[in-house]
Amino acid sequence: MASSSSLSLSCPRFPSSSGLRSRSQRDPAEAIVSIPTRKWWPGRSGSAAVVVAVVRKRYKGTAMREEKLAEMIEKKVEEAKAACEGEEGKVSDGCKVAWDEVEEVSQAMAHLRRRLMESDRDPLDAFCQENPETDECRVHDE
Repeated sequence: MASSSSLSLSCPRFPSSSGLRSRSQRDPAEAIVSIPTRKWWPGRSGSAAVVVAVVRKRYKGTAMREEKLAEMIEKKVEEAKAACEGEEGKVSDGCKVAWDEVEEVSQAMAHLRRRLMESDRDPLDAFCQENPETDECRVHDE
């Protein structure tokens, strides 16, 4: 399988002086943090677990690609529903092909999301290093 660089979701690292420790390595989209309660809540002992969301940089081009794929999925679903109308439409080859197209576009969206979750770089990193002034390379605010 060919791979390209994409965005990695890694757990945050906290300074040792903060008393915070990350316990979650399985789901890097969030970190479960153990907070010693004595330091943060006087009079209490033990620790508390807190879920912290990790914020990551995404380029506008990556966000635009996700939006276009989502729109394309909606369009293909409508086309598939139209192709499958009526009794003959449900068993027609056109209906099967239309739903296959929905599946292919959905897989493309899932593949993009998986690449964003599994890698430490956005797919546009290499392009944006050489072309930082392009519209696609602006950082997208979520």
